[in-house]
Amino acid sequence: QVQLVESGGGLVQAGGSLRLSCAASGGSLNYRGMGWFRRAPGKEREFVAAITWKGATTYTNSVKGRATISRDNAKNMVYLQMNSLKPDDTAVYHCAARRPLLGLSSNWLEYDYWGQGTQVTVSS
Repeated sequence: QVQLVESGGGLVQAGGSLRLSCAASGGSLNYRGMGWFRRAPGKEREFVAAITWKGATTYTNSVKGRATISRDNAKNMVYLQMNSLKPDDTAVYHCAARRPLLGLSSNWLEYDYWGQGTQVTVSS
């Protein structure tokens, strides 16, 4: 059973940056695809970014050029660097893990483990 814990959220002004971290315990992230999703108040869960075990990545269009997903497999960590933040980026950000040996996915239904989330608030 993999437990995921996010950190790094906070209140930031528009144009600022944050680096979100996702720490895994209770199991390895080896060979697992990882993703970041977000949910804003009154909105549905939204895909943000995903990364494979080997480092292939994909992003939703609204964050392309502003976000970078990365991972440190030795440390069992996944990161999401967000730059040029906008008020529309305000949401609770969750990291999620897939079963091993699966590729990239933007579909939240294809992820098996989820963290509790970290709040990101961007003020205008």
